Amino acid sequence: MLLGSGELGREFAISAKRLGAKVIACDAYAGAPAMQVADACEVFSMLDGEALRAAVLKHKPDHVVPEIEAIRTEVLADLEAEGFNVIPSARAAQLTMNRDAIRDLAACELGLVTSRYRYAESFEEVQAAADYAGFPCVMKPVMSSSGKGQSKVDSAADLEAAWNYACDNMRGDRARVIVEQFIDFDYEITLLTVRHAGLNGAGGITFCPPIGHRQERGDYQESWQPAAMSASALADAQAMAAKVVTALQGEGKGWGLFGVEFFVKGDLVIFSELSPRPHDTGMVTSAGQVLSEFDLHARAILGLPVPLAIIAAPSASAVILADRESADFTFEGVADAMAVDPSADVRIFGKPTTRPYRRMGVALSCGADTDEARALARQAADRIRIIYRD
Repeated sequence: MLLGSGELGREFAISAKRLGAKVIACDAYAGAPAMQVADACEVFSMLDGEALRAAVLKHKPDHVVPEIEAIRTEVLADLEAEGFNVIPSARAAQLTMNRDAIRDLAACELGLVTSRYRYAESFEEVQAAADYAGFPCVMKPVMSSSGKGQSKVDSAADLEAAWNYACDNMRGDRARVIVEQFIDFDYEITLLTVRHAGLNGAGGITFCPPIGHRQERGDYQESWQPAAMSASALADAQAMAAKVVTALQGEGKGWGLFGVEFFVKGDLVIFSELSPRPHDTGMVTSAGQVLSEFDLHARAILGLPVPLAIIAAPSASAVILADRESADFTFEGVADAMAVDPSADVRIFGKPTTRPYRRMGVALSCGADTDEARALARQAADRIRIIYRD
């Protein structure tokens, strides 16, 4: 059972069904992307604990797979205690639902290198947190998706606007933000980390080659793989990723794929965030890896073999964004996009409505190196047009 049925859930559902799984897709609205390829669907808010429990008890899935953060995680904990297999674990869902819990685990319990930070639940607390973090700083809701509500704050004069923006875009039912030191990083990466049964069933960890990405408005615009980084920085990132995903195991086996994000400054690696599921920047793996992040997640969940080493060809993804609200639209230029290069490919997500800056698809490409792959993916994405008919 898939809890949340966006574009990442859609790709995962396809991978799972290829392996013979039956997929029940759940989301707050009908016709969500994963529902279009699933065997059955349920429509309810993931924050409605009674509806969540009723859906699980109705279908009795072998695996409960959260695809979003905003879920009644206490219900998942109860279901896990009753014998249901929550992926990767109810503990992981609880700690990663909010940025404060996963940050405290990383910084306070595990001793990972993080930025300087504090939390705030009022504007007065925001002011105190910014004084501690220093300017410039970054303000984020502790619960959001795809960077919504995130902003860089250069001075005290910008704090109130940033606080209002965070409150307007946060998910869940509590107004809380994290205010953290702005890291003048050289680049940021996503390190896809897979915890799986291993060859002898005792458990193993596999890393995908690091993924570089560029953001605007707190949301990813393009990603590329493999990201260039020093051997020592990569080793530190892998060690930190292994430490944090193992800590999220909880009562279950904790199998699955995790998207672990880091800032990198020279050889210094700084933990940023973690998602216990496929990551949006990991769409690039559908171009450069034999097994995409969705294939690896499905294999790990189902207890199937996962390679101990993953190789990625130079590849890139570039997003296709809407620029207005509409419920009646179509796409043109897909053939032109694929004509950019023999490796060029397109994923249209099947979202039923558009809105400004909503991600409606991605273009993918490979190249002789990541620079060429990025250029080709961007060219392909630019050739796709959303035609609004209302």
